[in-house]
Formats: sequence, structure tokens, C-alpha cells
Amino acid sequence: MTQQTSDTVAPRSAGWRFNVGIIIIVFIFLFLLLIPLAAAMDLPAKTVATITGIVFIGNKVLLLVAIGVMGKAGFQELKRRMFSKLAPDHMPGPARYRIGLVMFCLPLLTAMMEPYIDRFFPGLRPNSFTAQSLGDAMLIASFFVLGGNFWDKVRALFVRTATVVDTPQTQE
Repeated sequence: MTQQTSDTVAPRSAGWRFNVGIIIIVFIFLFLLLIPLAAAMDLPAKTVATITGIVFIGNKVLLLVAIGVMGKAGFQELKRRMFSKLAPDHMPGPARYRIGLVMFCLPLLTAMMEPYIDRFFPGLRPNSFTAQSLGDAMLIASFFVLGGNFWDKVRALFVRTATVVDTPQTQE
């Protein structure tokens, strides 16, 4: 069973939206430089920790904004340029879809829980740049694992008139 929306997305060229999305993605990586800059300025540890939290949560939000700005056409262009064989346009199988959903939700949930974990269980969460970057990479990779049709589902969340229509579809 697949879910379709009544508001379909017509394929368009990537154009300016693609370029703005790429600029946002570049800004995400530049935003990361605030962390070592704050540490080099000898700011108090609380301030550096606050900046770190803002940067990592902000990066996840900016990534979703970049994908939203690009739209399906821009995201398809990005996939084509970078990973043409990894993200099929057809619906992935049930196992691949479940794995993709875990890859999509896990970084978002951990980013939302970080401030609470640090507050109630100080020192429990490793303050590792590598682990945080892995979460960002997992979120990006989830869109490729979930396939091109996943973008329609995400986009439907923001279309007020979108409705769900269940139709049977054979697995390829």
C-alpha cells in the first residue's frame, strides 16, 4: 500500500531553488566553524556548550529547510549528481523503508533530547564532533534510502489541502 496526495508535484528544473539549497547546505558547514571559534575565544564552558547545541540543532533544521527549498526537482538533481544509483524513484521494499525511517527519525530525536540529557544526566552524552556529524550524515542518507517518493510524503505535510489516498502497488 502506498500513500499518495491529491496535490501532486510536477517535475520542474532545479534552477534557482537548487542553487539556494546548495548555498544553505554550504552555510550548514560554515555554521559548524562557530564551535571551534567559540572555544578559541576562551568563552565560558556554558556558553560554548550552548553554542554547540544551537549549532547542531540548527544544522538539522537548516538541512530540512534546504531540502524544502530545493523541492523534489532540486532534490532529485542533487541525488542525480551525487548518488545516482542509491536513491531509486520507485517505492523501496518494506525492510529498506523501515531502515530509512529509523535513519530519518533517530538523528532528529537525539538532537531534540540532547539538552534534556545534558541537564538531567550531565556527562552521559559524549561530546563528540564525530558522533554528531554521523547523525547529520545519517539524516541526509535517510532520504536516499527512503527513495524519491518519500519527498512527496514530506511535502504533503506542508500542503493544507493534501489528502491521503491508499492504492495497492506491486513491489518491484
